[in-house]
Amino acid sequence: MTAQTFPEFTPTFPPSQWTLPRVLEHQAKALGDRPFIKWEDDGPEYTYREANARANRLARGLQRLGISRGDCAVLFMPNSLDYLFSWFALNKLGAIEAPINTAYKGSFLEHQVNLCKAETIIADAELLDAVRASIGAMPAVNRVVVWSRDGKRPEQLPAVGSCEVHAFADLFDDDSGNLDVVVRPQDIGAIMFTSGTTGLSKGVTMPHAQLYLFSEIDVRALDIGQEDVYMTAFPLFHANAQLLTVYPSMIAGARCVLYERFSATQWVDRLHSSGATVTNSLGVVLPFVFAQPPTPRDKTHRLRRILAAPTPYGILDEFTERFGVRHFVEGFGQTEICCPIMTPTALAPDRPRGAAGLLLDQWFDVRIVDPETDEEVPVGEIGELVLRHKQPWTINAGYVGMPEKSAEAWRNLWFHTGDGMRRDADGWYYFVDRLKDALRRRGENISSYEVEAPIREHPAVADVAVIAVKEAMGGEDEVKACIVLHPGQSVRPEALLEWCEQRLPAFAVPRYLEFMDNFPRTPNEKIQKNLLRVAGVTPATWDRVQAGYQLRDELARKNRSHA
Repeated sequence: MTAQTFPEFTPTFPPSQWTLPRVLEHQAKALGDRPFIKWEDDGPEYTYREANARANRLARGLQRLGISRGDCAVLFMPNSLDYLFSWFALNKLGAIEAPINTAYKGSFLEHQVNLCKAETIIADAELLDAVRASIGAMPAVNRVVVWSRDGKRPEQLPAVGSCEVHAFADLFDDDSGNLDVVVRPQDIGAIMFTSGTTGLSKGVTMPHAQLYLFSEIDVRALDIGQEDVYMTAFPLFHANAQLLTVYPSMIAGARCVLYERFSATQWVDRLHSSGATVTNSLGVVLPFVFAQPPTPRDKTHRLRRILAAPTPYGILDEFTERFGVRHFVEGFGQTEICCPIMTPTALAPDRPRGAAGLLLDQWFDVRIVDPETDEEVPVGEIGELVLRHKQPWTINAGYVGMPEKSAEAWRNLWFHTGDGMRRDADGWYYFVDRLKDALRRRGENISSYEVEAPIREHPAVADVAVIAVKEAMGGEDEVKACIVLHPGQSVRPEALLEWCEQRLPAFAVPRYLEFMDNFPRTPNEKIQKNLLRVAGVTPATWDRVQAGYQLRDELARKNRSHA
């Protein structure tokens, strides 16, 4: 039987027009007064025509400051409509947006600003202290634009080193017409940063064609149309909010409702107030939502589709029954490569458990290879996912300022994702683990991801991180599960291991458990497993061997040996 692939589609715009300015200007003309962007429940809303006009006015103001084609400007501000207009305006000038996490300061901030050689920082007034403290270590920066939540001009502009300082509110020009700047699909539109959980973060250079295809794939996977409302509260300094919500909405002509930050307690209320028909989820977002007390409003909303990474299988049936959402669309992607594997909405209810999706072979060549040899592995076996693009400029153009990392990732003319995957005979792809997070115990390869998933399904568990630690005698890996419980919850280590035994092969059941208040995280909220590995077995770690706990399989083997 021929393996399935993602259904081919004709993109909304032809490849020659795969730039954000072209898409926004077309939609402003074609859709005019249709609602495009709404800020929170009681904030302003812009139509497609108004959003394009405001972006044009801001672009002319930035142009007066000296920003032009190829220049890079850092966006260092929280979610807001002006964040979107800054992104749009920079791209209209042929300039590059570099979104940076608002939690950054010191060396974190300096590293990213210096990598992209940004001369301009558009910063929230409340974050100026971080900019000011690092300005001497960011030699390329010579211009700071100060944005404030109230939209007003400060009575007195603050000093930031020797930089010229401007008020964001002063930049808007009277001319709202489209600019006479040619932006091409191969031009770089953004530099977005990886989290750097095991090393320095890397700046991914993203051509306009990649930004477009990234978003178009989301449109197709979620079947987004002009009648849809897409809700997000994820930060705009990540690809998720930009390329899996805002830009897809623009391409499809949908309405996008943006919130400053995620709130599990307000999730249902926001579904009602926004009229959302589609949204997305990361990590433990949906379990946090499910942990809230049920209300009569849980099922009386319009939400029909969720892009979930990952799908919360442990609560899926109960979540579907409670909230009435049947279509959980999953996929696999990275900032570097778009989303080459996705689940079509029509197939979402019948997707095999644990599958990420089908290959978009219309746009990508993919292989699963031995990470040591780059030789392709047989169907069903685990290897590293590597890929190439079929349409020019639709995956990253390298890591800015890190040629050695670019060469490493692009070896043998394939981009190496660093992710372990397998594919079944029907064409479904399954994410296994980040290769650096894989464990090997008693001759068995263990995926930390696959161990974490059933532990996370335990009702007392809020989050879990599984790592490898070495035996005291320096042997192979032992499995340690670091666990954060929901507030007010408790669970005995023995009870948690019984839960694991029912759901995991014996070789994958953790030897070590450690209950923690929280995990060390990057400013992007990714767990820093490298720090957990360094800590290893601590005085707070529970060891089932020392506690005398024996797995059922171990007892069965012992009984057989005595028989």
